[in-house]
Amino acid sequence: MDGIQGAVLRIKLRHLAKGNEQRRKNAEHYHELLGHLPGLVLPKAAKDRKHVYHVYAVRVNDRDAKLKQLGERGISCGIHYPIPVHLQEAYRFLGYGRGSFPVAERCAEEFLSLPMFPELSEEQIQAVVKEVRQCFADKKVHEAVA
Repeated sequence: MDGIQGAVLRIKLRHLAKGNEQRRKNAEHYHELLGHLPGLVLPKAAKDRKHVYHVYAVRVNDRDAKLKQLGERGISCGIHYPIPVHLQEAYRFLGYGRGSFPVAERCAEEFLSLPMFPELSEEQIQAVVKEVRQCFADKKVHEAVA
């Protein structure tokens, strides 16, 4: 980190708690609006912990198609952590391969990060939700993610 980055971070850290609280509110809103959508698994926070929702990663079947559809509808989503740790080059020495951790591998194929940042407005959340619902409605057969 150089001096300029350090100076910016020093100021941004003063607002971290407020930003995390706003992310929690945004996540709660997503939960309320998307909670009963078949085929969509929302993130869960442990009861005795506070999630900061650095990303709001949902699980969906046919993730890449959903990513494309949402992008075409003007909703920028992301794919965070597309390669499970055990399959990354840095951990190859451990000797694990495809199939060693099937749940992690399946998650890596299904996670889709919806827009999430403290300044996300009510209108933006509503727009994301509208397009996510439409994206799921366009598919004739809903397959639940287990």
